Amino acid sequence: MTDERRRFLLFLLTGGMAAGVNVLCRIAFGRFVSFEVAVPLAYLCGMTTAFVLARRFVFAHAGDGVHGQYARFALVNLIAAAQVWIVSVGLARWLFPALAVTWHADTLAHAVGVASPIVGSYLGHRHFSFRGADRSV
Repeated sequence: MTDERRRFLLFLLTGGMAAGVNVLCRIAFGRFVSFEVAVPLAYLCGMTTAFVLARRFVFAHAGDGVHGQYARFALVNLIAAAQVWIVSVGLARWLFPALAVTWHADTLAHAVGVASPIVGSYLGHRHFSFRGADRSV
């Protein structure tokens, strides 16, 4: 297995853990705020989890400090967050009702939304957020 493939698999694993945090937080926040508000709040929790795990296990040898990395990580995630919100809300509020999907529709829509930016996020983090990360994993 190549180093890049191993790095991507680690990214998927750590991202999956962060996605779980994201979805669980959305469910918790959903008890107090609307779905449309809970999705971005939960995204912040998942994003911070993803940063910590990616910095530790995926891009451990990136060249600069944590503050610069987190700022760039957040910029990449702004684009991903918009995609997650559009996909999640679009499925939950328009497509699923049109298809009569009712079984855990919000959770299913949010899970699909969270998964939607995987490849773009990896490339953004690999080449921008953690620029200078060496090729060895």
